[in-house]
Amino acid sequence: MFEKQRTIKSPVSMEGIGLHTGNRSRLTFKPAPSDSGVKFVRIDLDGQPSIPAIIDYVVDMSRGTNLANGNAEVYTVEHVLAAVAGLQIDNLIVELESNEPPVGDGSARPFVDKLLEAGIETQDADRKYLEIDTTLSYSEPDRAVDIVVTPSDTFRITFMIDYKNPALGTQYTTLIDLDKEFVDEFAPARTFCFLSEVEMLKNQGLIKGGGFANAIVIYDSDLGQVEVDRIRNVLDLKEKAFVGETGIINDIPLRFPNEPVRHKALDLIGDLSLIGVPIKGHFLAARSGHKANVALVHKIKALYEKKKLIHRYQQASESPFFDISGVMELLPHRYPFLLVDRILELEPEKRVVAVKNVTINEPFFQGHFPGRPIMPGVLIIEAMAQAGGILLLNAVSDPKSKLVYFLSLDKVKFRKPVVPGDSLRFELEMVSFRRSICQMKGKAYVANTVVAEAELMAKVIDR
Repeated sequence: MFEKQRTIKSPVSMEGIGLHTGNRSRLTFKPAPSDSGVKFVRIDLDGQPSIPAIIDYVVDMSRGTNLANGNAEVYTVEHVLAAVAGLQIDNLIVELESNEPPVGDGSARPFVDKLLEAGIETQDADRKYLEIDTTLSYSEPDRAVDIVVTPSDTFRITFMIDYKNPALGTQYTTLIDLDKEFVDEFAPARTFCFLSEVEMLKNQGLIKGGGFANAIVIYDSDLGQVEVDRIRNVLDLKEKAFVGETGIINDIPLRFPNEPVRHKALDLIGDLSLIGVPIKGHFLAARSGHKANVALVHKIKALYEKKKLIHRYQQASESPFFDISGVMELLPHRYPFLLVDRILELEPEKRVVAVKNVTINEPFFQGHFPGRPIMPGVLIIEAMAQAGGILLLNAVSDPKSKLVYFLSLDKVKFRKPVVPGDSLRFELEMVSFRRSICQMKGKAYVANTVVAEAELMAKVIDR
């Protein structure tokens, strides 16, 4: 694995038709600067909009991984991304003159060959790895789909599929070293489907560019050549098609005895690159596809965002998440109106847990009330709002340049007085976040007792 970021030395292009759209497309790989990541650019559209190749822009993964940014869309990007990630390229511009990359032979090898032709260049910036330090998993019990990722010093994949078809059966593969194995052992593995799926895909308006030259088609019918001829007519294919003896239409020879499962691992490599940084972890997958891959990526992204926050704000090593120094970096409030002391938990765009330690030295106790100090309810809600502001600011880019204005409070309830010596714990969940407007639900606790609760609406503005 490399210590420095990488891009390509010079532009390189290729042409072909898209698998699902059937559109003619020209793709050009271009070098990109450090820390810019991978971006698709639709040069055929006004303004040449770009689509970052990260999980936030995934819009569909039913028969491939599709990205969109506004009205700009790119379909079936997983093989391009697998090639880029497999070659450990960090920064790249992928220009497209249509809405889908060329399908090539149904593998990632054509893209790999073009990138190698362009040459790979090492950049000055250090590579940032996401190191998995806790086991994560995703499963779909109804489909017997499971993916687990465990800690590892390198990137590894162990993949298993089992189909009730003699041409496939149970297959297993493992990737241990991207440097040594990816180009020759995984990039050439082609996509596959069953004959029974072909008509369904055609009726859904897909595989307009599909054919026996860019996919392995597995025979799974009892009707023999009659069914093959019918499907061939449905697809309006000019090429010949016969059942064959291997269970694969036209007896197309496999590049590897377990080529289908290697292709599944290839898809996983492409989908995992949507994290935006290379990963150190061991992925164990059973019967996984794009939907499950992307669901796991969402989980990993939450972990990555949390790690970035810890690195950015945590000053004291004993702090559970980040301390008062980190709080003061985000919030503009200062004495006597800074009412959050530390953050215990933070899941970006989901929830926050914050603490305010209430002492007799609080200035408001001088007048509220003399002889019987009670924290004003309005300040409890203010402290809750400040905790919510930290949650909201970490859902936007460049949070230090933003402010949070609260627009409304609803269903506010005070259930028990808060007095000196209490430790207030605020737990807030983000309900929705659209167009810079956020809705949150929050509760304040002393020990395990709810002392206040509210629903809050806030807006992010420039400072």
